[in-house]
Amino acid sequence: MISRRTLAAVAIALGLTVGVVTTTGAGQKADRYPMRGMVMKVSPSRHSFIVSHDSVPKLMDAMTMAFDVAEPKELEGVEPGTTVAFTLVVDAAGARAEGIRIERYQASEQDPLTAQRLALLNRMTRAQTDAPAPVKTGDAVPDFTLIDQARRTITLSAFRGKVVAVNFIYTSCALPQFCFRIANHFGVMERRFAAEVGRDLILLTVTFDPVRDTPEALAEYASQWTATPGTWHFLTGPVPDVKRVCDLFGVDFFPDEGLMNHSSHTAVLDRSGHLVANIEGNAYTAEQLGDLIATVLAR
Repeated sequence: MISRRTLAAVAIALGLTVGVVTTTGAGQKADRYPMRGMVMKVSPSRHSFIVSHDSVPKLMDAMTMAFDVAEPKELEGVEPGTTVAFTLVVDAAGARAEGIRIERYQASEQDPLTAQRLALLNRMTRAQTDAPAPVKTGDAVPDFTLIDQARRTITLSAFRGKVVAVNFIYTSCALPQFCFRIANHFGVMERRFAAEVGRDLILLTVTFDPVRDTPEALAEYASQWTATPGTWHFLTGPVPDVKRVCDLFGVDFFPDEGLMNHSSHTAVLDRSGHLVANIEGNAYTAEQLGDLIATVLAR
């Protein structure tokens, strides 16, 4: 991680040639750089947050680092797993983030209005039944039990003391940018955290199509990723049990002519079973997910 003074020195050494140059008090020059990335950790009391950010041409490569803010209120609504855009201001005194904007995920289905209406209907139905509300960041995730690709009973609470990552797919998904991409990210996690998976990190992939995604179907799907038994579980079960788990993480899904309209969520739980992040969509990279998991593992 680069300190703010080191970052300022880097910018000064480059002659402050990247970005838009402005002036701050007493004619002091400052550089302003557009930044974008996924939030790893937020520390309002320290006036800072940690971001796995994209590269900044001629300044620094993509990396994970901390950024200061002038006031804690600038971090309102910012939490781990959210994608943010902001301006990095660098001058001789240091560096700070300004103008932080949360970038909400925008669904890219062929008919997004239909998907939004179905999601709204699902939320209304959920409110009128005993379906659980989605877990909020920082809250404990209720226990659940499903069956994995080897027909083993898997209970979330059995992994207490480990970091748990959860995503949602269905094996018949025909669009590679959705379920295939989400599952592939976990394949990258298995390789990146080869020393931690099983011991400190558990991967759970839940199908929201349990009628077709039997344990045998999931076992075949898991073989595409050479998933390690006991560390990456592909989960299914009775429809009500699967729906309850999807509800816990805010996953919407609807049958549509043999396929599924669905939302995408990837969640990370800490060792005590609390929700650290619930990433919506597919716009994040495997590297950013790995940086988030590494942050949680290091706690």
